[in-house]
Amino acid sequence: MKFFLNTGRTIKQGSFVERKNSPAYLEEASTLRMNPVDMMDLMVEDGDHVSVRSGVGEVVMRVRPNPGLARGRTFVCLGPYANHIVSPETHGTGMPDFKATMVIIEPTGNPVSSVAALMGSCGGVPYED
Repeated sequence: MKFFLNTGRTIKQGSFVERKNSPAYLEEASTLRMNPVDMMDLMVEDGDHVSVRSGVGEVVMRVRPNPGLARGRTFVCLGPYANHIVSPETHGTGMPDFKATMVIIEPTGNPVSSVAALMGSCGGVPYED
């Protein structure tokens, strides 16, 4: 199913930004928030894994309900998981489209990659402890 992805900062993500190898950062950065009715339509439950694919990449995330999100809208905090699916194109503004990325979301049995594995998959280096 198609959805609009919005990204931004969260308090948890910000509090772990200096500890990007921690399990808490992994949990926050790899969580996709969705409207509970959209989750029912996808037949996924809290904590299930979903494939999130855009025109520039794909990543596996865990899904959590957020009744404050309108149907058809999703949210993920800024970080390596969001960076895999948000286009780097800035349209001359210097800022990518963090607020309006069209994504396709499907249930998956695949695991959520670690932050280090995700960084390595795009040619980056893992964060240092």
